[in-house]
Amino acid sequence: MPEEIINRVAQSKLITFDLEDYYPAGERVVLDIKEWLHEGFILREKEFRKSISEHNWEQYQNTYVALTCSTDAIVPGWANMLLASKLQPFAKKVVVGNLEQLETSLYQSAIEHIDVTPFQDKPVIIKGCSNKPVPPNAYLWITSKIQTVAKSVMYGEACSSVPLFKKK
Repeated sequence: MPEEIINRVAQSKLITFDLEDYYPAGERVVLDIKEWLHEGFILREKEFRKSISEHNWEQYQNTYVALTCSTDAIVPGWANMLLASKLQPFAKKVVVGNLEQLETSLYQSAIEHIDVTPFQDKPVIIKGCSNKPVPPNAYLWITSKIQTVAKSVMYGEACSSVPLFKKK
């Protein structure tokens, strides 16, 4: 009679933590302000203010917005602040930067609010593969946070994990 195959991974006390579970749902938008600059490079305050006052800000309802300028224009800080004030009633979050910087900011906020007490004195594996854009910093932040309570922290999959931390 063949020997029964036992799934030791399923029987272990190992807890898998998947950062993808904390991916904030919602549309991401890159708002390039070069369109409001003279020849894409020069910010003329009067024209800039007129252009943004005529813009349809409602289209950003419930979105996450990354403000950027795809040209080498020098954009004064107040310009981004003014745009953020226009977006505030509609967008869920606004950052200056690209999509990766937006994702990093979203994950930083999400990780700050994670309760790690369920991982107290438990072996935890932080899942490595994801289908959603999880920024590299999110892995660092969650490792540091879980490490404060966990018995051990690993990275990867249960069948091939990399040990990162073990409580002494």
